[in-house]
Amino acid sequence: MRDLRVGFTYLLRGQRWVAGHGKQYGFSLLPGLITLVLYGAALVALALWGQDLVGWATPFADDWADPWQGLFRGFLTVVLFALGLLLSVVTFTATTLLVGQPFYESLSEKVDRDVSPDGTAPDSGLSLARDLWISARDSLRIVVRAAVWSVLLFALGFIPVAGQTVVPVIGFMVTGFFLTEELTAVALQRRSVELRERLALLRSRKALVWSFGTPLGLAFLVPFVAVFLMPGAVAGATLMARDLLGEETREVGDEESGRSRDGDQEGAPAA
Repeated sequence: MRDLRVGFTYLLRGQRWVAGHGKQYGFSLLPGLITLVLYGAALVALALWGQDLVGWATPFADDWADPWQGLFRGFLTVVLFALGLLLSVVTFTATTLLVGQPFYESLSEKVDRDVSPDGTAPDSGLSLARDLWISARDSLRIVVRAAVWSVLLFALGFIPVAGQTVVPVIGFMVTGFFLTEELTAVALQRRSVELRERLALLRSRKALVWSFGTPLGLAFLVPFVAVFLMPGAVAGATLMARDLLGEETREVGDEESGRSRDGDQEGAPAA
């Protein structure tokens, strides 16, 4: 039960952290905006030319009588767009993280320094090119896993009753898990934690992962919301990564209040 509360708390703490770092937050919005434009253009193209694509892919239906040809190809067009939309939701985070690797690395490092008792942040020691390659490789592996789950859940959605009740819940939980993996990867990759180990860490704390990723996945269904929540999600995921690895984390502001107390003590008259 504690993990269910803590995961959502990290999500809120991440948003609160970026709210107090306006410049860092502004720069971190750019990757999400770029990805949103690219995905929006792709979905518009799919909506405009999806029917033509379906017609090209189903030449065997050219001679079908009305209304069967229209119903069949119309159904496939809707399925194609739905799959495209589902895939865009699943891959949006991975693509945004890849596009904004330098921005989110900088943000995550700053969070680590702010909450670390000694004021330091882990460093992988790898070049930017190497970091990008590892991030792209691992993101592709996660996207493939998520795509398999998406197709399976989409198919199960046609089951009466369960497909409209149980399956959507499972779908959001699966989305939340993979979303959390992608976000925590920013901090964990800097600590040289490989993908297999990252997945094992997340599976060991499923309640924590779901309470962080599932509400975020629901919010990310609204594209513009995803753009504005992304920086805070990276910040919160950095806090979660520290928890998963058992690293000591102080509350933001402890250091400043401590300095204030020290200053009061130094300036106070001797008894």
